[in-house]
Amino acid sequence: MLVPVRRIITETTAEGRSRILSDGPSPHAVETAPHRGLSNLWVTSSPTPDLSVEDGADQPVVLAPSGGGNIFRFFQLPPAGSLDNDAEGQAAAHDVFEAMGAGSARIANARHPSMHKTDSLDYIILLKGRVKLVLDEDETILEPFDVVIQRQTNHAWENLSPEPALLMAVLLDAPADA
Repeated sequence: MLVPVRRIITETTAEGRSRILSDGPSPHAVETAPHRGLSNLWVTSSPTPDLSVEDGADQPVVLAPSGGGNIFRFFQLPPAGSLDNDAEGQAAAHDVFEAMGAGSARIANARHPSMHKTDSLDYIILLKGRVKLVLDEDETILEPFDVVIQRQTNHAWENLSPEPALLMAVLLDAPADA
């Protein structure tokens, strides 16, 4: 039997609020032999990548992918209690998003100081730690190897662990008007 992989898919309501669309194991799996198989978490068609580029990450680190592009990254969250939703926490979150060229992605005075929204489809896997996904209407606790399919929704990450949390993400450009 394949290990079930928890998959959380987000959506935006007709009122423009973020929430969880589904939360559970991916039903798209095939076991090809005992304990061997594939679990698809999400599938899209994408432009052909330029394989002549030797180091595609050799450029400034920004929050979201550029037009038609994608980003494959790890990201780390500080230990629990490192960022409060007060004036100091809001200012710190502002500075973090500005440093990534994404000041306009941050949602000021939201439920969480790091609440933000990008024009991207993001596949995120929690590798280490215990993290809360915060949306406008919902929140859920992630354990290692839980997967979030984040679809252009307002969201924030809050580490609940005493140690830094580690996540892996693939971000695909997804213009809001597409």
